[in-house]
Amino acid sequence: MLVVMKYQDQDFSSFYPHPSRFFMFLSQEGADRHNISDIKKAKWKTRLFPFVQIFFFFQLIISRTQLVLGQDWDGIIITQADYQSLQALKHEFVDPKGYLKSWNDTGFGACSGSWVGIKCAQGQVIVIKIPLKGLSGRLSEKIGQFQALRKLSLHDNEIGGSIPTSVGFLPNLRGVQLYNNRFSGSIPSSLGLCPLLQTLELSNNSLSGTIPTSLINSTKLYRLNLGYNSLSGEIPQSFTQSTSLIFLDLHYNNLSGSIPDSWGGNGNNLFHLQSLNLDHNSLSGGIPVSFGKLSELLELSISHNHIIGVIPNDIGRLTRLRFLDFSYNAINGSLPKSLSSLSSLVLLNLESNKLDSQIPLDINKLQKLSVLNLRNNQLTGEIPTSVGDLPNLSSFNVSYNNLSGPVPAQLTQKFNSSAFLGNPQLCGHNASTPCHITPSPVTRGGKLSVKDIILIVVGVLIIILFLLCCILLCCLIKKRAAAKGAKTTGVKGVPLTAGEVEAAGENGGKLVHFGGPVMFSADDLLCATADILGKSTYGTVYKATLEDGNQVAVRRLREKITKGPREFEREVNVLGKMRHPNLLALRAYYLGAKGEKLLVFDFMPKGSLATFLHGPHGLEPWKQPLAEMQARSPDTPIDWPMRMRIAKGTTRGLLYLHTNANMIHGNLTSSNVLLDENSNAKIADYGLSRLVTATANANVIATAGALGYRAPELTKLKKVTVKTDVYSLGVIILEVLTGKSPGEAILNGVDLPRKVASIVKEEGTSEVFDLELVRDASIIGDELLNTLKLALHCVDPSPSARPETQQVLQQLEEIRPEAAAPSASD
Repeated sequence: MLVVMKYQDQDFSSFYPHPSRFFMFLSQEGADRHNISDIKKAKWKTRLFPFVQIFFFFQLIISRTQLVLGQDWDGIIITQADYQSLQALKHEFVDPKGYLKSWNDTGFGACSGSWVGIKCAQGQVIVIKIPLKGLSGRLSEKIGQFQALRKLSLHDNEIGGSIPTSVGFLPNLRGVQLYNNRFSGSIPSSLGLCPLLQTLELSNNSLSGTIPTSLINSTKLYRLNLGYNSLSGEIPQSFTQSTSLIFLDLHYNNLSGSIPDSWGGNGNNLFHLQSLNLDHNSLSGGIPVSFGKLSELLELSISHNHIIGVIPNDIGRLTRLRFLDFSYNAINGSLPKSLSSLSSLVLLNLESNKLDSQIPLDINKLQKLSVLNLRNNQLTGEIPTSVGDLPNLSSFNVSYNNLSGPVPAQLTQKFNSSAFLGNPQLCGHNASTPCHITPSPVTRGGKLSVKDIILIVVGVLIIILFLLCCILLCCLIKKRAAAKGAKTTGVKGVPLTAGEVEAAGENGGKLVHFGGPVMFSADDLLCATADILGKSTYGTVYKATLEDGNQVAVRRLREKITKGPREFEREVNVLGKMRHPNLLALRAYYLGAKGEKLLVFDFMPKGSLATFLHGPHGLEPWKQPLAEMQARSPDTPIDWPMRMRIAKGTTRGLLYLHTNANMIHGNLTSSNVLLDENSNAKIADYGLSRLVTATANANVIATAGALGYRAPELTKLKKVTVKTDVYSLGVIILEVLTGKSPGEAILNGVDLPRKVASIVKEEGTSEVFDLELVRDASIIGDELLNTLKLALHCVDPSPSARPETQQVLQQLEEIRPEAAAPSASD
């Protein structure tokens, strides 16, 4: 309400922003009225003086407010109704950190910008934006009194209770962001009454009940995210008729029934849906044929449901589709021929279905395909050589099918044998499954020609020479093994052999080797000098120094948390065969007669990435004694190429786990990213969750949260996913960029991702990076900025918004290309 003064029918409001004009006006009035008597002049001045005082009192306050805030204000005081509603909101909120302490005056400055999160226009509140402030309590019903409100943003707090029905009575509401809170109850159907609503994001709450069909009445709604709740019932058919929806995310709920088959209406071009995510529900029925009408669709996921039937041929009409995920359903039949028309496809995941046809020969038409996962189906026939012609294929898995014949050479060169396991008739993917070539039969009854005789003689001579070489080689190996056995096995003198060899120690235990640069007996291992490196939920880690001076890292698992011997051996044998340049290889394991279980790994002298970045006092379970640390000194900088190489190596190792090994790490931190002598990253602790009980794994997840690497959805779901690993990877990349420990940020009350986002918003990106990197900002500035954007994308609070591991690696390689690919040797 603007203070307006009138004197003799003249409006003074136009002088309000400029007090000097008001003095000029008074001077002009005095000049024009020189014939007024002195008495009238005195009375006039006496009457006007109080108004002038009041006027300039308000002007002084407003001017000071503008100076403090450094921003313009239209000068209109907040309306009484909006002021009372703000007070009601504050009363219902619990504000432990005092962020709302600025809401403390009579309302005069509410619209000036001094009240946190409040913006006004013409004295009415148009924006309430208070995310990431640790607020709890409830959202007051009086929210419905802000008739001019356009945006309500309270995401990433701990606000509970139900969403007020009155939110739907806001005629100007355009955006609602309430995700990552604790709201419960049902979604108000009144939200469909907001004619201008564009975005509604309620993901990661505890909402229940059915999805209101009325939501689609908001004809401008283009983004709807209801993921990670407990919503039930069917998907409203009205959603399939929306001409405004661009993004629809309903994953991780309890939705049931069939997916409506009326998408795209009559097939006109008014439907603009680009992202549809329905995974992790209980949906049944077949794949809707009408999906083919969504011509602008870029992402489609219906994984982890109960979908049956065949893939419709109309799916080939989605020529702009980049990500297609139908995994973990009961889809059968063949891959449609139209699949080769998906020319934009980057990821195709059909894992764990009942597909029983051959892989299409023309699959090489998918020139942009990067990830192809056909694992755990019933596919038959040979793998077409055309698969090897895909130029961008970086992740491939056809394990556990009924495939036969030789694996194309291009694929064996690019992918580990684990991508082909579970196909008994498939050959050529490793040394133990060679492809036998049947020789041409010799014509019976005819005499051998001179040429045939010569070939036979030469062949026999070659075989004899080969056998002689083998005998000589065996003798040499035996001689060397005997010499080494005299040193390493003592009185027993038992020779050691590489591979999966079992050896018994004096105490009756069993040692199983998986090969590696260091060989030893069970007695060698048990008699080695041991130094404690650290302790964790899984057990204690030692540095073991053998008699011959070689060093290995040994993890002793706690007996009470490990699985039974038979299940343990089955799982540990799988881990022992996994090899990748960016994974810490399991070299052996030992089962003691009294139940003790030891895992043996290569020893990494440089320790972990956490130690390398933050020194020996970094928060990590593999912490080494100071005498053994070879971490850099404070005066030794880590340049950007080395940091980027570590980030890429970590991502490559994680990608291998996700795609080739079909394994989720679940506890990825900078403490279990180890560095070899060349500072190459090697991920440790992968697969340990398979060796221990569910209770122990829950404790590991809790520990990751205390260290600042746990994805926010794990507080509710308690189940690790590929996207929770991506979140942890994003935290590690932020750690590499900032040089700050996530554990240190947690101790200060806010996690590292939110801290970085806050600094970027308030102070700019230059304040985020480690000082060692800022020195070269003029050269690597763009690389730093793009890597920061990627890391913040990885730690997005919404799991569906995070990129896939393959995308992270691809973007890192685009940000800083390497001259040569990393070595694939182990």
